[in-house]
Amino acid sequence: MAEAHSAVAFSFAITHEGLDVNFDREVLHLVWESGVRSWKKRVARFQNSIHNGVYPGHYRYLFLLISLAIAFHWAGVKVPFNLTNRLLDILPGDTLFWQLSACFLTSLVFWLTAIYILRYILKLLFMYKGWMYESRARGSTPSLKTRIWLALVKIFSGWNTPRLYSYQGSLPRLPLPEVHNTMQRYLKSVKALLDEEQYERMEKLATEFENGIGKKLQRYLILKSWWSTNYVSDWWEEYVYLRGRSPLMINSNFYGIDALLFHPTKIQAARAGSVIYSLLVFRRLVERQELEPILVQGLVPLCSWQYERIFNTTRIPGKETDRIVHWLDSNHIVVYHKGRYFKVIIYKGRILKPCEIQIQIQQILDDESEPLPGEEKLAALTAGERTHWATVRLQMFNKGVNKSSLDTIEKAAFVVALDDFPYNYDPEDPSKLDQYGRMLLHGKGYDRWFDKSFTMCIGTNGRIGFNAEHSWADAAIMSHLWEFLLTEEIGESRYDETGNTVGKPEIVPPTPVRLNWELKFEAQDAIEKSVRVANELIKDINLRIFVHDHYGKGFMKTCGISPDAYIQMALQLAYFRDAGKFCLTYEATMTRLYREGRTETLRPVTVDSVAWVKSMENQNSNAEERVRLLKAACNSHQTGYQDAMCGKGIDRHLFCLYVVSKYLEVDSPFLKEVLSEPWRLSTSQTPHGQTSRLDLKKHPKCISAGGGFGPVADDGYGVSYIIAGEDLLFFHVSNKNSCPTTDCHRFAKKIEEALTDMKKSFLEFRTQTGKK
Repeated sequence: MAEAHSAVAFSFAITHEGLDVNFDREVLHLVWESGVRSWKKRVARFQNSIHNGVYPGHYRYLFLLISLAIAFHWAGVKVPFNLTNRLLDILPGDTLFWQLSACFLTSLVFWLTAIYILRYILKLLFMYKGWMYESRARGSTPSLKTRIWLALVKIFSGWNTPRLYSYQGSLPRLPLPEVHNTMQRYLKSVKALLDEEQYERMEKLATEFENGIGKKLQRYLILKSWWSTNYVSDWWEEYVYLRGRSPLMINSNFYGIDALLFHPTKIQAARAGSVIYSLLVFRRLVERQELEPILVQGLVPLCSWQYERIFNTTRIPGKETDRIVHWLDSNHIVVYHKGRYFKVIIYKGRILKPCEIQIQIQQILDDESEPLPGEEKLAALTAGERTHWATVRLQMFNKGVNKSSLDTIEKAAFVVALDDFPYNYDPEDPSKLDQYGRMLLHGKGYDRWFDKSFTMCIGTNGRIGFNAEHSWADAAIMSHLWEFLLTEEIGESRYDETGNTVGKPEIVPPTPVRLNWELKFEAQDAIEKSVRVANELIKDINLRIFVHDHYGKGFMKTCGISPDAYIQMALQLAYFRDAGKFCLTYEATMTRLYREGRTETLRPVTVDSVAWVKSMENQNSNAEERVRLLKAACNSHQTGYQDAMCGKGIDRHLFCLYVVSKYLEVDSPFLKEVLSEPWRLSTSQTPHGQTSRLDLKKHPKCISAGGGFGPVADDGYGVSYIIAGEDLLFFHVSNKNSCPTTDCHRFAKKIEEALTDMKKSFLEFRTQTGKK
């Protein structure tokens, strides 16, 4: 196992006695199993295509209609439009066979008609977004219109059990806003950030754009919105992600952390075996479409399109633009350990069990072979500049053993990094959690394959995390995967009293195989160049992860405020105290209520939020005024959030108008200025509890610490937060050390102070007014 080898299924030699043929039975058996597995998947995909194609209908209703059509025909009862007899007039005969054929065709026509009517009724129902704007507080009653809508959705979606992609054909398209409406929303969003003179100038630019070139650009977007499934997503993926030439590490990729209170085993190989098995089970659920689609309020589906590329996916570098490549199947993963890459077969007639995968991982950990020249830091190429990596890949990985080994990595289901250091969490030493996050965000700069859809990272003490590439999907998809993984381990008894995986191997698992490389001096120099770029990025990034356990969403809800809006206001207050001013703030919201929807930008800085922050800094304001202004600010924020989710955002529309202007080679001073504005405070909430699997009352330790990302602007902050429980919040704050005005540790303290002062204001208000 120490050296890579080639497996040959058969060989032959010409001897004096004739042709001598030798067969490798094991390899031929693997080839046979691979073919059988491939055909099983094709059959399953075909069945799922039929199921999704007829949803919300069901094929059993076709058999019922056939029975009715035959009974009516022989009883002499005419079906609507006398369709059976009309078909008999067209068919070449009237024998029993042709009469049954006419009955079948009649049933098929009525069945398909009913399916398309049901599907378009569902699509019309899902277009209604009034429920989004109605209060869901305790004791509140939906409007009559919404109650009728709820009843109709239940009726028309209850004909069949949905699979992962069943709702795709019923989801509406993302609506294209009018230019006038987007201009009004934009001007409203920047009013609090500009002085009177600047605002008047921007208002003039917006008016000129709306009455001028904006009309022409909008006409092209209208055509695109009619023709494409989603007028934003393909351009967003290409121009925001794939055409970016800067390194993925820190700048684009994001990370996720283990459940800190849950540490089932300290044995690295055992945790790896269990985690890899859970990931493969999730992959099987996605491939078979047995994963339940996520439903908002248990009724309204979110688009599942992004799940297709979780596994078997790699971002391939290009000189001008990258591309995402997804393979339909992969029967192996790639494991990185101490500078060596191993191909690990994870399927042998079935998915290998955790105890069997643990054996494979232990074999890798016990392997004492040295990395080949250039192999240890090879992945630095995926961490460096994209154009450099594309050039190196084309010149030095286009043939021979290097191409073969690179293909093995890129076609793997996912990559696993077995780190040679522990991931520590100690409430008494916050710096350990910071280091934990840094290792997941960038590692050593060469021990994660940053191009893969995700790299699963496992520390020597059994704690885990991941680093995910961003172009193929958004964080909510990885959060769903992560939630499944953690609940699987808690819901099942995966480990014995010694910390090893339970169960006994039923088969001898395939031995991991070292990947081979021939990296000459030119390749090693190219790798070292990327290592230097990665080291500079690592040296420049700072990260602070802090736990706020004084209160959480439980208290926020008693205030009658959305927890997300509450936290966003805390971030505004913290930033004002940190920088002495307000800044353009980015909060990511999702548009997955629409087909192929991804994200939209919510701008949390409003006139109302600024008024509240100033009241908090005004010694003469009282608690009643502060609470009143905070509620007004949170209501404005919540309305903006709802608008963004319902396709009434600002920035994606402006982005697409800008792309059209570039295609037409038309300059727009307004668009150029708007899209060049820096997001100095980039924020995102990590979704938590997306499915019913996660019951924190039953499993209170199954609380993930969330994850984070690097700052968007060189002089800004990146802030990710997760509302982990009724009394628990996690914040991941990043900044660049090269900026003298930002400090994530200082900003984290400002956030904590803001949260403390906000609660204090509410408690004072309740004391003064006697209100709860």
